Amino acid sequence: MQEQEWRPGIKGVIGVELEAHRVRKYLISHGVGYKTEHHPPAYTAQEVAAAEHIPGRSFAKPVIVYADGRLIMTVLPANRLLDLDKLKAVLGTDDVRLAREEEFAPIFDDCERGAEPPFGNLYGIPTIVDVDLTTDEVTFNAGSHTETMKISTIEYLGLVHPETADLAL
Repeated sequence: MQEQEWRPGIKGVIGVELEAHRVRKYLISHGVGYKTEHHPPAYTAQEVAAAEHIPGRSFAKPVIVYADGRLIMTVLPANRLLDLDKLKAVLGTDDVRLAREEEFAPIFDDCERGAEPPFGNLYGIPTIVDVDLTTDEVTFNAGSHTETMKISTIEYLGLVHPETADLAL
């Protein structure tokens, strides 16, 4: 794992151009400092957390669902699983299923498939965050399978403005 320095959230930051440009621009435009880290390729949230040497509860894992004909992003700690029955109750519908990758991949055009950042608001997707995502800092995929970003959880919630609910098993 190659650690990078904290980068101030100001316009004009010079650094390596990475994936998830939309997220990076959003953080900078809102004055949010962030940290990037590089690691060997990892494809599941738990693998990324292990590669970054952080507990799964500190890694934000997006799980995209299809509900009532629209995409919704749920965000859970990596060590938790989405409970579709709880989500159905939150949404007030039985028409909920996991979205297929081909249904949402085109929307995340600045990301590698399966490495979407947990910022549904930047991609026009409503976002619901599990109540267990409570650590001081949250780490998430930066649009690639080899890079993560880390920001304060309070800043993340303030930027995304998600609904929060008990979603996990």
